Amino acid sequence: MAALCAALAAPQAHAVDVDAGDYTALPAGTNLAMAYYQYATRDAAYVRGRKQAGDPRLDSHVGILRGVHFTEIGGYIVDPQFLLPFGKLEGKDDLSAAGSASGVGDLILAATVWLVNKPQTGTYFGITPFLYAPTGNYDNDDALNLGENRWKFALQAGFITKLSEKVSLDLIGDFTLYGKNDKFGAAKVTMKQKPSMQFQGYLRYHLSDAWDLRAGVSHTVGGETEVAGVDQGDRLRTTKVSVGTGWFIAPDLQLLASYGRDVSVRNGLREDDRLNLRVLKVF
Repeated sequence: MAALCAALAAPQAHAVDVDAGDYTALPAGTNLAMAYYQYATRDAAYVRGRKQAGDPRLDSHVGILRGVHFTEIGGYIVDPQFLLPFGKLEGKDDLSAAGSASGVGDLILAATVWLVNKPQTGTYFGITPFLYAPTGNYDNDDALNLGENRWKFALQAGFITKLSEKVSLDLIGDFTLYGKNDKFGAAKVTMKQKPSMQFQGYLRYHLSDAWDLRAGVSHTVGGETEVAGVDQGDRLRTTKVSVGTGWFIAPDLQLLASYGRDVSVRNGLREDDRLNLRVLKVF
């Protein structure tokens, strides 16, 4: 039960998801303003690869405000940025007792440094540290929370290259370290979590310079939790797929939409449907 509560507390706790094209370096002085909407439903619980009986459901409506500024430091393009999530989580059916939660999530600070920046060949390689600050709404008496009441640090690397004039490949990997939550659950016990890793890959087919079709796969491993000194045996091994499109309807305005779902889950709740929408403004 404690492991399930840990999963409910922050359904996005393990993910450092990116969109295809995110590791494209832009000229110094460029600014980006982005707004995301993410809707997801979770319809099954798994323990050690076995689907559990019952009809659990957890829905989420999450928005993210993101600001990015590209600058040059020591000859390298760097993009300091922030991400501020907010939204609502709602337990349904067998998880109705978990109630709902709404508010602001934990503030995320990041900055990519591009070690390879070759726009003439469409080749980029960057490294991004992410710092998650425990600023979001959190109540230890609630099963659902937007905030996690702990610090987190992730280090991610992303690579983009053109396979042909029309096809691009994106490869991303990250490693996440978790601080402890010392007010977990009604008894305010300590929850610790082992590091997790995520690997993502995307193929994009460019219908034009402004419009692409994309497909991706992501695999997450690790992240086993310990509650009050007891290992929960909930090590992650989750694979998900997605398809989508990105379209610059104007030179300074992009719309992005993608749909995805989990295809393999060892522990935790399975995402049955996920819809991601994004608006990007360049200025």
